[in-house]
Parts: sequence; C-alpha cells; structure tokens
Amino acid sequence: MPVIVIPVIVGALALASPPAEPVAVEGFGQALAGQALAAMRGGDSSNVVVVEANNTGTVDGNSAVGTVGGANTVTGGAFGNAAGINTVIQNSGANVLIQSGTAVNVQFGGGGP
Repeated sequence: MPVIVIPVIVGALALASPPAEPVAVEGFGQALAGQALAAMRGGDSSNVVVVEANNTGTVDGNSAVGTVGGANTVTGGAFGNAAGINTVIQNSGANVLIQSGTAVNVQFGGGGP
C-alpha cells in the first residue's frame, strides 16, 4: 500500500498553489517575486550573436615513412579536478590535421530587481 500512497502525495504537492508572497528559503535567502524574475528572464532577446569557427585546414603532399603510432588513453582521473569547459583532442597517427574551436558567449547585463 505505501507504493500507492507515495505517488498520490507527490501528485498533490505538484498541484499545490505557489505562495502568494515570496518566502525565504533556508540557505538561499529571500525568493524573488514573479515580476522581478520576469524582468530577468532570457531567451527572447533580439540581440543575436553569431560565433563561427572557420576550420579550413588541409593536409596535402605529406608522407610518413617509418612512423609508429601509439594508443591514446584518458584515464579515470584525467578530469578529476577539472572545472569549466574541458576539451580533449588526441592524435595517434601521422599526417593528421586536427582543428578544434570552442566559442563561449556569456552576457551579463541589467541592474537586477
């Protein structure tokens, strides 16, 4: 019977109305009012930023004689203390052109509520 009761309780909580006024949440402080959140909402801006990585390299006329390729490995601890955006590019052969581009666009603006 508890298996049936749990979904009913969760469903009832999901249908509950939000509080009329913002409330303080322990560890986060006072919640913002809906109007303040609406003023900070993103995704509908008319500013469009286009970032293009133009990777047009070529490999021509090369020769690799007597080369030895090897294995590339990324072990479990390779990103152990990593933070942010991480990229791994590996090559175990010869006469290989590796091109990579990462564009990160972060815009902060407005004075807030």
